[in-house]
Amino acid sequence: MALDIDRYSNIDSSISRWDPRFKIFALGILIISIALFKTIPMALAALVIATMIIGMSALPLHFISHGLSFILIFLVPFFFIMPFSYPGEAAFHIMGLPFAWEGLRYATLIFTKALAIVLISFTIFGSSRFDVSMIALQKLKCPKIFVQMLLFTYRYTYVFLDEMHRMHTSMHSRGFVAGPNAQTLRIYGNFIGTLLVRSFERTDRVYKAMLSKGYQGELHSMVKFHSSFQDIFKGLIVVGLSMALLLSDYAGIYKVAERGWY
Repeated sequence: MALDIDRYSNIDSSISRWDPRFKIFALGILIISIALFKTIPMALAALVIATMIIGMSALPLHFISHGLSFILIFLVPFFFIMPFSYPGEAAFHIMGLPFAWEGLRYATLIFTKALAIVLISFTIFGSSRFDVSMIALQKLKCPKIFVQMLLFTYRYTYVFLDEMHRMHTSMHSRGFVAGPNAQTLRIYGNFIGTLLVRSFERTDRVYKAMLSKGYQGELHSMVKFHSSFQDIFKGLIVVGLSMALLLSDYAGIYKVAERGWY
């Protein structure tokens, strides 16, 4: 399916061989650093580094581009909204709307940082099995409730998508054809309601099944992590690079995008 982010985790690369605990910690530091950047040059540098890291992971290009296509749907509108809604001085007007260069600069900053963060996130969760990544998060003392919410959300997203597909196929087999009318809206309303009820009932069954198997609020796994000097060395490089970029960004070398209305 389109969303199984760890489908290529079996590809051998220097990133996939990296101990997931060190990988998540080091790349997590890099993500936080990128989120704190205030200048476009540093954001572009982060994007180049993120591209290099995901290139080292050897994940297929079509897999990455497919995932990015969904992200771009949310990011591209920034270029059409922020230049016309930024509260600064307008450079000119387009169809009566004030256009501010600072708004465009801010949109570029957000777009570049978000793209870099998404690429690194793909590297983290695409180069290791998702359940192994969750166990690594738990080893890093991430709150158990947060880890389990991530794991169950990921697992049951596909279950509910399959449920939706079956219900949709059933509707079409009974002659349903969607159209711009009230009957279609009523049928889709019933469709969503039925899906919610089935989801709630499934959740209750799953929870009772987990309790019957001894679930006590903690994940247990047979996965054993083995770290080496190379894992530590890779982590030190990424953390050092993150700190260097962050210090360069805050050193005042480049012009900082001014804070907007948000």
